[in-house]
Amino acid sequence: MKLNERSLVFYATGDSPADNAGFLYKRGERHTAYHRRWFVLKGNMLFYFEERDSREPVGVIVLEGCNVELCEAAESYAFAIRFGGTKSRTYVLAAENQAALESWVKSLSRASFDYMRLVVRELEKQLQEMRRGLARGCAGSREPPGPWKPSGLEQCRERLPALPAILPKENGCAVWNNVLGAERLPDTSGCAGHDEEGTPRPPPLPPRRRVSDGEAQSPSTFCRLHEQYSREVARLRQDWQQRQRDPRP
Repeated sequence: MKLNERSLVFYATGDSPADNAGFLYKRGERHTAYHRRWFVLKGNMLFYFEERDSREPVGVIVLEGCNVELCEAAESYAFAIRFGGTKSRTYVLAAENQAALESWVKSLSRASFDYMRLVVRELEKQLQEMRRGLARGCAGSREPPGPWKPSGLEQCRERLPALPAILPKENGCAVWNNVLGAERLPDTSGCAGHDEEGTPRPPPLPPRRRVSDGEAQSPSTFCRLHEQYSREVARLRQDWQQRQRDPRP
């Protein structure tokens, strides 16, 4: 497996968040002495630096096809990263305390893509089971549609009296007492009030003008009346102007 050194350095020292970071003691491959190194876990790559402020990592461990397990060593809180194969190297590390040991073992065990695939499969399985459960619940709660029942608003509308399409009129004005009960007589007291049921009375109607049988209700009748009154008004205006010009002594 070939890795680009510059890309690894940029990834290790970049601003991307780390899954875990801290000091660990690393046992050497040839010499069994432990060296304190700064470790940074990003994804499935475990970088280690000589110091926390080092600009480049000393090495990297690709966490694929490995097992993380506790081991007996000279140092306390030790654990090992073992790879499959006869010629594969085993990395022995040691934490500074029990809490750091548990944190590192947990995060390293979950860093590989194999573990992520298992998690994704398990989540997909749970999602399918939830969907099947919801489908069964929805199918069991379905009920056949019952007969239609009118709502409260529609029931109130049914109890209201039907209004006429065209309101009856007298002298060009709507007749109030013919809308909600034609049997009621108009109020002749000269002021509006309330009836016995508390309903407000409409204003009194003006006296109805009697039309003779021979008078036609047509536009021609209105024209004749207009001409007649116009001549009368003109005659009265002439008389007034005459009196203004010839005042009596």
